[in-house]
Amino acid sequence: TIDIYRKQLEPTKDWLAFFSFVSFFPQLVAGPIERASHLLPQFYKTYKFNYNQVKSGLLLMAFGLFKKMVIADRAALYVNEVYNNTSDHDGVAFFYGTILFAFQIYCDFSGYSDIAIGIARTMGFDLMRNFDSPYFSKSITEFWRRWHISLSTWFRDYVYIPLGGSRKGKYRTYFNLFLVFLVSGLWHGAAMTFVIWGTIHGLIIVFEKATYNLKKPLFKKIGLGKSNYANNFFFSTVTFFIVCFAWIFFRANSLQDSFDIISGIFSNFDLGEIFNKETYLIGFKVNEFKIIVFFIISLLLFEVLHRKYNLIRLMNRQGIIFRWSIYVMILFTITIFGIYGDRAIQEFIYFQF
Repeated sequence: TIDIYRKQLEPTKDWLAFFSFVSFFPQLVAGPIERASHLLPQFYKTYKFNYNQVKSGLLLMAFGLFKKMVIADRAALYVNEVYNNTSDHDGVAFFYGTILFAFQIYCDFSGYSDIAIGIARTMGFDLMRNFDSPYFSKSITEFWRRWHISLSTWFRDYVYIPLGGSRKGKYRTYFNLFLVFLVSGLWHGAAMTFVIWGTIHGLIIVFEKATYNLKKPLFKKIGLGKSNYANNFFFSTVTFFIVCFAWIFFRANSLQDSFDIISGIFSNFDLGEIFNKETYLIGFKVNEFKIIVFFIISLLLFEVLHRKYNLIRLMNRQGIIFRWSIYVMILFTITIFGIYGDRAIQEFIYFQF
C-alpha cells in the first residue's frame, strides 16, 4: 500500500496473484517479510518441476529442522527452567541460560526462516535471506545487517528514511536511528522489557555511528589493529555479549526478573559453579549439556566455513554416495537428537510477534 502511494509500484489487476501474495503460507506467520515488488511478480509466472530447486529447498528445510529441533528446543529446556524460576537460581545458571537463549532464539527463528524459504523454493518461489551468521558480527550495526534482515530493511525503508534518514544533519540522524530501534522494541511487544531491549540497541548504534571515525586509530593505539583475526575475534566477542545482555530483557518475564538476572550474573557469579553438574544440568538429562554444546560449536564452525568456501556448492560437486551420506546424517541427527513429546517447545518463538 505504501509503495503504491509512493508510486513505486503499480497496483495489480490480477486478483488471484494478489490474494496468493497476501496469503502465501510459507512466510505468512513469521516472515521473511517480503515486499510486493519482489514476491508479487513471481505469482504471474508458470512454474515447472525443477529437480535442483526441489533438492535445494528440501536440504534447507532439513537444516532448519535441525536448528529448531536439535538446538533451539533443547536449549529451551534449560532457558525456561532458569528464566521462569529466577528465585531458585543464581549467577552461573543465569549466565548459562542467557547464552543458551541467544542460540535458542537464533536457531528457532533462523530455523523457521530456512524452512519457509525451503518450502517456497520447492515450489519455484524465491524468498529473501533472513539471517547471515549474525553472531559473527563485529558491531551492533553489523549485527542488524545480519539479523532478521527482512525486518531491519523494512524499518530502514519505511521508518528511518521517511524520518529523514541521514539527510538532515548529524544529530537528527542519531535521533532517527534511536527512534527506529525504540519502535522495533515496541513492535515486539508493549512491555517495558521490549522497550529497554530496543533502547539498548538504539543507544549502542548511535554510539557506534558517533564514534565510527575514531574507532580505527583508537584500537591501533591499544594494539588491536595488528592482526585481523585478533581484531575480528575481539569485536565479535564484545558484540555477542552485548547482544546477550540485551536478550535478558527480551526473554525475561518481567522487568523485575530482568534486574534479578543481571544482579545475579554480576554480583553472585561463583566460578566454582561453572563445572558443577547441578548447575549445567538444570532442565537437562545426563549428557544433554554436552550434546547441545557440541551442536552449537558444529553450527558455528559450519557457518564460518560456509561463508568462506560455500560448503553447499562444494557438496553438490561430490559424488552421489557422499551427498546422500550427508543427507542421511542430517536426517539421522534430527531423528535421534531432536526433542520430542512433552519436552518439545513446538511453537516457533516469533509466532507470538
